[in-house]
Amino acid sequence: MNVDQKKVPVAVTKDPYVPKTLATRVVDEDRQMGLESYIGTVLRQTRINQELTIADVAELAGLSRGMVSKIENGQVATSLDSLARLTSVLGLTLSQLFRDYDSPEGGAQHVKAGDGLEVVRRGTKKGHTYHLLAYNRGHQRNFEPFLISMDDESEAFPTFQHEGVQFIYMLEGQIDYRHGQHVYTLEPGDSFTFDAQVPHGPERLNRVPIRFLAMTVFSQKE
Repeated sequence: MNVDQKKVPVAVTKDPYVPKTLATRVVDEDRQMGLESYIGTVLRQTRINQELTIADVAELAGLSRGMVSKIENGQVATSLDSLARLTSVLGLTLSQLFRDYDSPEGGAQHVKAGDGLEVVRRGTKKGHTYHLLAYNRGHQRNFEPFLISMDDESEAFPTFQHEGVQFIYMLEGQIDYRHGQHVYTLEPGDSFTFDAQVPHGPERLNRVPIRFLAMTVFSQKE
């Protein structure tokens, strides 16, 4: 075998989950640790536990080695798309990644105004802000709550399709929201619940700025 031959990553068969003691220890050592540092620490330790190199993970995730290194060292704010790629490669869900971040005893989470994790959803552009308001803990993903803000009337919107049931509660503005072949006009105080496996997304921003709560609830598999 040629010793210079490029290493080909193989499927990981080990338990991909980070032991809870690891994430808990990280937080206990520094309760003021920034979110980027926490994410990087958990991703790096998970990669090491699976005996993968940065090059392996970068290739499988479709990211540069430099970017993966910066993420692991907490040097950059990571987009949701990049996080989704990395957690998929490492066998983690986003909920598992965040389950022990700043978690007090008793399992309660208190997110102060403006402190939700700002993420970038695939297909969205400038003018859309997504704040993740809670990080589901444990091995099962139960729900994902977002505060979504929109302020660009001229933007073209992506169509989303994913598992779960989604609930929207309008706080400000007016929006036409498409679900399948139907379009619904949502105003402050309106709620909208639908099957998220059916293609859906904003159709038109009628009155900006727009803010609404979006909660996706996932079914629990036996």
